[in-house]
Amino acid sequence: MFVSEAISKRVSTRAFKNTPIPEAELHAIFNDAQLAPSNCNVQPWQVFVVSGEKKDALKNALIQEVMKGQPPKPDFDWIIRYEGVHKERQYGSANALYSALGIERDNKPARQMAMLKNWAFFDAPHVAFFTMNKSLSIMGAVDLGIYAQTLALLLTDKGYASCFQGSLGQFPEPAKALFNLPEGNGILFGMSFGSADEAADVNNAKTDRAELSEAVTFVD
Repeated sequence: MFVSEAISKRVSTRAFKNTPIPEAELHAIFNDAQLAPSNCNVQPWQVFVVSGEKKDALKNALIQEVMKGQPPKPDFDWIIRYEGVHKERQYGSANALYSALGIERDNKPARQMAMLKNWAFFDAPHVAFFTMNKSLSIMGAVDLGIYAQTLALLLTDKGYASCFQGSLGQFPEPAKALFNLPEGNGILFGMSFGSADEAADVNNAKTDRAELSEAVTFVD
């Protein structure tokens, strides 16, 4: 598969078949992702891939944490209040998702249940948590983003689906306890991945992209 094809095929998948990726293939994909570039080659990512019974236990712990009704306590200050065109795009993304699910705007309980599926990893067989030392700040976050996109494209190349999830950094304590994460390290975000459930309505949600002229200026 060409890189351009993988980019066009990669979408945020929110329903998976609970079919694990074979261990050898899983390790090979993550081994290839180690070639991702990073600033000064510092390679700041420390990734935890959770599967099987440990994944199910973490899912239950996260849902219990979210259901307490407490505000998020992320390790990094990434909570953004979008304005202007960015807010419009955020609303557009939410509208695409809930429209695919047939959930009306005023049906808050149904929307909350749909949101809760983030912490159930959308029933994916695997979930990756992307962590780094907090001292690395924004440059480390940039490197983690590059790494995660490289990983997502490698998964797409092998016929697998994924979904980046900032939500998995909102309530980090259960995952940090499982990973025995060292003091000073934090969870930035996560990604559920595996084989897509093509029959699920939620996977019909499609978002658009801004025109090239809105995003890129060519200076000659």
